[in-house]
Amino acid sequence: MKFLTHWTLAFVTVVLITLFHLSNNFVVETARLKSFDLLQQNDTPVHSQDIAIVEIDEASIEAYGQWPWKRTVLADLIWQLREAGAGIIVLPMLFSEYDRLEGDQDLLDAIVGNGVVIAQNGSFDADRNGVPRGVAKIGDPIPFLFEWDGMLGPIPEFGENADGVGVLNTVPEIDGVVRRLPMLMRIGEDVYPSIAIEVIRVAMGEQSYQVKSSEGGIDKMRVPGYSPIQTDSNGRVWLRWNKTFDTLSASDPTQFGTLAGKTVIIGPTAAGISNVIASPLGGQWIYMPAAVSLQNILDGDTVSRPWWAQPTELGLTLILGIIIVLIGRFTPYWIAGPGLFVLTGSVVGGVWYAWTQHLYLIDGTMAIAAITLVGLHSVFTRFVLEFFEKQKIKKQFAGYASPTVVRMLQENPELIKQGMKREISICFSDLRGFTPLGESFGDDVQGLTRIMNGYMDAITQPILDADGMVIKYIGDASMHVHNAPTEDPYHPDTAVRTGLEMLTAVEKFNQKITAEGRPPVGMGAGINTGLGYLGEMGSTKRHSYDVLGDAVSTAARIESKCKEYGCLLLVGGATVAQCKQDWFFLKIDDLAVKGKSVGIPIYTVIDDMDELDRIDQTNHETMHRLYRAQQFDRAIEMCNSLENRFHGKMRDYYHMWIERCEFQKTQDLPSDWDGIFVATTK
Repeated sequence: MKFLTHWTLAFVTVVLITLFHLSNNFVVETARLKSFDLLQQNDTPVHSQDIAIVEIDEASIEAYGQWPWKRTVLADLIWQLREAGAGIIVLPMLFSEYDRLEGDQDLLDAIVGNGVVIAQNGSFDADRNGVPRGVAKIGDPIPFLFEWDGMLGPIPEFGENADGVGVLNTVPEIDGVVRRLPMLMRIGEDVYPSIAIEVIRVAMGEQSYQVKSSEGGIDKMRVPGYSPIQTDSNGRVWLRWNKTFDTLSASDPTQFGTLAGKTVIIGPTAAGISNVIASPLGGQWIYMPAAVSLQNILDGDTVSRPWWAQPTELGLTLILGIIIVLIGRFTPYWIAGPGLFVLTGSVVGGVWYAWTQHLYLIDGTMAIAAITLVGLHSVFTRFVLEFFEKQKIKKQFAGYASPTVVRMLQENPELIKQGMKREISICFSDLRGFTPLGESFGDDVQGLTRIMNGYMDAITQPILDADGMVIKYIGDASMHVHNAPTEDPYHPDTAVRTGLEMLTAVEKFNQKITAEGRPPVGMGAGINTGLGYLGEMGSTKRHSYDVLGDAVSTAARIESKCKEYGCLLLVGGATVAQCKQDWFFLKIDDLAVKGKSVGIPIYTVIDDMDELDRIDQTNHETMHRLYRAQQFDRAIEMCNSLENRFHGKMRDYYHMWIERCEFQKTQDLPSDWDGIFVATTK
């Protein structure tokens, strides 16, 4: 599961998408072509000033009778167009059989020397009367041209006398849509031109074509005297389908005057008499690719797919995929989400710029697919990782911290990983009276474990209620902190209050276990305030949330002195200094804990004080002044007078202090003695 949710797994998705792109399979190719269609569909329409279409429409069938007409009718249309001053006249029709109505001679008379281009068609099952055209070659273009099994041409009289004979065939893409049109095709070694290129040849009065090719395929072709035509490696040109044309009905020759100087295509449009091909803009009549390609050539619209397009697209898929993985992993969601849209918009904008400014066909589909799929994978993986991280944090800290703290750590796990340096209040606690409690259970280990767990639950609840953090349990001891990781500006006060509540919790716990016949237990606690360094610590294989610092070790030393001083709760001077106005503190000693040469004041706190206690507090302070002044006998007298004060809670302390005074009387103390007691044990 750890591997499956690792964020680097998204790189596998990047590689798979890149390999899928590299395979150039049906899906990739189809998506690419559809993206080109979107460019065409959003292109700005351009109306042709050079080409017009005379439609053999329903009105024409109504006027001249059923189709096919006697060819004399077509001859009359040609003469009428010529009288109107039309340019090249194109008949995109296949006259492969003689007219059953015997109108061939009339049509022949109309097409001879009259600038007329007629059609022929590549075929898989017929080969007769094809009209090839000579080609001047630089290199050998023949292997790269589209090849048909045969060519079905017009009857010999038409083929030999028409000014031009062009191929009407289209070569649809893998999805059946016509986007490119071959300018030249072949049957064996013979080359056959398209209608569009034949129109230009006839207009230029040339007899042949020039084709340049290299090892990679056809580079370009031209009609002598006309600008070179850039093609793809198979001699095809991309069609820019944004052309619109004037259309007139063949049934109304009176309108032909508007066609002067224009190339005119006589195109069937009546239902059932012409075929329809698929284009990026929808269905088109079969002769429309010829019209569009011719207008593209006249306008100089060289739509191309440059040699660098595919490697660039492949590189974008890979690079953007990698970028998305990194964005998804290392940036906040509010950046990652818009980042996906920005990158997608950049790809779309780049593709559109290449099209509108250079007529380059650049495919952004796989790059966008990479952004989308890898982005979803990365975000999902990140979500899963964070979910497991939060669950891990919840499992790790649910029993050690309040729900507020757990939720905060889940929302920001970096608080654990990066750690922090902060002033904190630390509390160590230790169980008193474990030996008699343990002996009362004998060999009943489970019973003892249950009782100990109950004790830990009792002292932990006040910590959790105060949003403290339990750092660790050490046997029957505990350590917790306040002001980390959650902030508590009043943490010294919180620590003291929590310590007192822990003592109250132990009293309630004792009521429960003594009712069961068990001996009561006690607790000692030490509190200190200072800088702490918190975070995840340990070895690479085993680690936990912990806290380090001098204030921490000092708190532990203070707690260890509880039994010695006869107090349940000892508080360091740094803590007292920040909350002395809130609690009733009694000075216990100036103690240099083991390992320290400088003493610190330590105190205990009385939580149920009264006015008499305040008077006794003054006497208590007087006793300490006498002690520091080396007036030990008077200090002992004061201890005896205070023994039963403070509700008897300080009795053990005063007994200990009397012993301390007796001991100091035996010492040769300097006159400037500061009263600090140097501990020799922890």
